[in-house]
Order: sequence, then structure tokens, then C-alpha cells
Amino acid sequence: MLNQEDLIKKVKTYNRFFKPEALLKAYAFAQNAHKNQKRDAGEPFIIHPIAVADILTDLKLDSATITTGLLHDTIEDTKATYKTVEKEFGKEVADLVDGVTKISQLEGKIISNSKVENFRKLILATSKDIRVLLVKLADRLHNMRTLSSVPNLQKRIRKAKETMEIFAPLADRMGMNSIRDELEDLSFQKLNPEARNLVVERLSKNKQ
Repeated sequence: MLNQEDLIKKVKTYNRFFKPEALLKAYAFAQNAHKNQKRDAGEPFIIHPIAVADILTDLKLDSATITTGLLHDTIEDTKATYKTVEKEFGKEVADLVDGVTKISQLEGKIISNSKVENFRKLILATSKDIRVLLVKLADRLHNMRTLSSVPNLQKRIRKAKETMEIFAPLADRMGMNSIRDELEDLSFQKLNPEARNLVVERLSKNKQ
């Protein structure tokens, strides 16, 4: 897990105007908000928002977006409210966190009974700020990277299908090619591991 000092150092490598105070505050806020929570595999929940912030840093995004990565589950999964986040981090970050929360809430309600393309359009329409979508893609990417640790097979398959049908095309539409490719590959691993392994083996032989 990336500690706060290393996260700050990563941001400073590409943003010389960066002021670390808000990010340090968000790191501590997220740790406290999620302190008693666990992920499906049993590890501390805080690992996830820190990993999301790390992905956003790899994309060289602004400090408000990275702060949102740290806080993106606080309104949905903790006692924190929009007003709490706004008071502590300002309206910009609160609006971004709220936008990510709304997409997460839409997932469970709509994916099961709506056409995929309609859902993608709804995500785009709901997200007034493109940074909301970037945080959501980073969120989904880390969840897919750790999907093997989820005990429930049906949940793994459902998440992989959602990712292949909704989030990989969304990344493609936004021009995030590396994220699209990784999301597709991780989904393919879960949905059809035999076919995926054959493809990888064939590509490897072609390179030799």
C-alpha cells in the first residue's frame, strides 16, 4: 500500500505547483472513515481508495482528482456526507465525490434491467465533469485487478461482464487506451480463461 509520503512524491514529479496539504488531509480522512471496514477478501478497505489515487497519479491528474480518488467511497460507504466533504475539502472535491457516488448507485439499479448502451449514455449524461469518469475508471480498474480475491464466483463473473460491456467501451470512448486494454484483458481472464490463455500463448509464439 502506497504511504502518503510516496504518494506526495509521485505527484510532485509532474506537478511543480502541487501543494500537499489537501492530499495529506484526504489520506488521513479516508483512513479514519474506512478504519473498521474490510473488502470482500478480508483486507483493510483503505487499500482500495489509496490504490485508486495511485492509478490517478500514474495518469498525472490534478490534485483535486487524486483527492477524490482517496475519498470516492466515503459518501457511499461511511458516515461522511456531501456536506462533510464540502466543509473539509471544498465544493469542487465534494461535487466530484458525489458524481462518483451517483454512478456507483446507478450500477446496481440499472445494469440488470437496461440496455448496455443506454447505461453508458446515462453515465456520460450524469457526469458533468470528465474527472468523475476518470475516477470511476480507476476505481473499476483496481477492482478488476483484485477480482480474483472475491470469494463469490457469480459476483466475479458479473463484475467482469459489466466491465467488458460498459467500462472498457467507456474508456475507449474517452481515449484511455491503456486502461481499456487492461480492463478488457482482466475481464477476458474471468469470462473465458481458456480462450484468453490460448490467445496469449499464440501471441507469445508469434513474438519469438
